[in-house]
Amino acid sequence: MKKSTTFIASTAAVVALLFSTNVNAQKLGVGVNLGVPTTDGYSFAIGADARMQFDVSKQVSVPITTGYTHFIGENKNGFDVPDYGYIPLKAGVKVFFDPSGSGLYGMGEVGAAFGVTKNSGTSFLYSPAIGYAWSSGLDLGVKYEGLPKSGLNTGQVALRIAYGFKL
Repeated sequence: MKKSTTFIASTAAVVALLFSTNVNAQKLGVGVNLGVPTTDGYSFAIGADARMQFDVSKQVSVPITTGYTHFIGENKNGFDVPDYGYIPLKAGVKVFFDPSGSGLYGMGEVGAAFGVTKNSGTSFLYSPAIGYAWSSGLDLGVKYEGLPKSGLNTGQVALRIAYGFKL
């Protein structure tokens, strides 16, 4: 519980800092995530997210992402692995390789996964990604999302299909 309280306080401080400086939200993106779990016992992962993107410059932005992700359990050696759902809350850095602020980008986010299924709790969450954003708003990305907890690392490789709205 202490780790999640520290994380929430840190996230609140980052958000307050963003709103108290000249950094402005430039886009609101909504997306669908289709994933292949990297953990035995799950057959598929699906999710949706919303991302606020605060531009620091044309090439660098600070994304804050939340949504819902659901891992679908499967039968493994006669045992039914229960589904696992969580609400991610992540912040990070997104860097475009083109000076125009669109095109190929790399991104890294960290945060917390707040479990919503029985006995799932809260865990640390990290997510490196690479993608391509068109100036029209379409955004395609591939990410790895890892949730290390209690010696296990639940994870997925996911395709994110999104559309960004300029604010």
